Amino acid sequence: MTAVPASARCPVSAPRQAELIDPDLYGGDGAHEIWRQLRRHAPVSRQPVGDIGYWSVVGHADAGRVLRDHDAFTSEQGTLLNLLGKGDPAGGRQMAVTDPPKHSRLRSPLQQALSIKAVDDDREDIRRVVAELLGPLADGGPFDFAAAMSAMPMAVIGTMMALPEQDWPRLVRLTYACIAADDPEFQLGAGPQVTLVTAHRELFAYFQDIVTSRRRSPGDDLISVLLTMELDGRRLSPGEIVSNCYSLLLGATVTTAQPPCAAVAELAGTPVLDDWAAHPELLTSGVEESLRWASPTQHFMRHTTRDVEIRGVPIPAGDAVVVWLGSANRDETVFAAPDVFDIRRRPNKHIAFGVGAHYCIGHTVARVTLRVLFEELLSRFTEVELAGTPRRIRSNIIAGFSRLPITARVR
Repeated sequence: MTAVPASARCPVSAPRQAELIDPDLYGGDGAHEIWRQLRRHAPVSRQPVGDIGYWSVVGHADAGRVLRDHDAFTSEQGTLLNLLGKGDPAGGRQMAVTDPPKHSRLRSPLQQALSIKAVDDDREDIRRVVAELLGPLADGGPFDFAAAMSAMPMAVIGTMMALPEQDWPRLVRLTYACIAADDPEFQLGAGPQVTLVTAHRELFAYFQDIVTSRRRSPGDDLISVLLTMELDGRRLSPGEIVSNCYSLLLGATVTTAQPPCAAVAELAGTPVLDDWAAHPELLTSGVEESLRWASPTQHFMRHTTRDVEIRGVPIPAGDAVVVWLGSANRDETVFAAPDVFDIRRRPNKHIAFGVGAHYCIGHTVARVTLRVLFEELLSRFTEVELAGTPRRIRSNIIAGFSRLPITARVR
């Protein structure tokens, strides 16, 4: 067996490990300093959580290995830390918590429905949504950019799933309650656990009703695709369909809302946004940098199916391993000047969408939406300034902003 590096065996210079699971850590920029120290001193480290714990992986290459190797690192026992030690009842039924080859059979029909050709057909509808959301920014007063961005992915995925528009605000609220149950702003009851249970129950009940209705009147939307899918020679069960509806909605909300917020929070009051506007050929590289910078999904969890080693650190079978995407996307060995938002960064090997078999199924929709958003924002507005103190979401699941007041001038 390969010897364990001294830094991994005894990371005496690394920060206190248990902090990483604390949602309060992500209310500011403190996580990045901790991740920086861990990358240097303890790239693979044991994180105690009560009587259990998990292994933390912070480097880019190691993160890629864990997420690609589904034979050694399974997703079926849960992919988020709020399920640590509990397991995931959707394991093996929901696409996000199903390993290949079953995962691939679940994914293929939805992947076709979310192809670039299919999304291109919706591009102008997305542009109308974005233009409407940005409209009030032209008034000159403080404008909550975070609130507008949280509504944007709901409008896009809501249209693609043919969900009634009057339901969208409620669905946004419930989705944020699921991914930020520790944040008082999104709590639905007395504390995080009540919030999580309530939000899950309401979303699953909502989709049960929608699926029942859609069976009577199917269309060409994503839910209708799920209704007609076959897996191993049979149609998906009602529970599988509802579970995957929930996963699609959650994934869209987590991924798409936050890169614009992260970019504006970092670049407001600097010349960079005007530089970007003056060079439309940088649209793609700037969008990719916003994804790297935001790294909206804080982490992914896997469980080892057998004894493994990462960087010479032995990890027993059955242990949880958590990959921190925000850390991997600031890895100094991969990204030059990783703490600089560089709209000209090429190549940009970020893993904001994950990597491997579970690479975000909605990445095409997200990229098209973000391109349209930045096209509209940069072409229509200048002098973007912060108009108050931004508020970050209190969550170890999603990295983002719940409030981002700005002002701007129409070009």
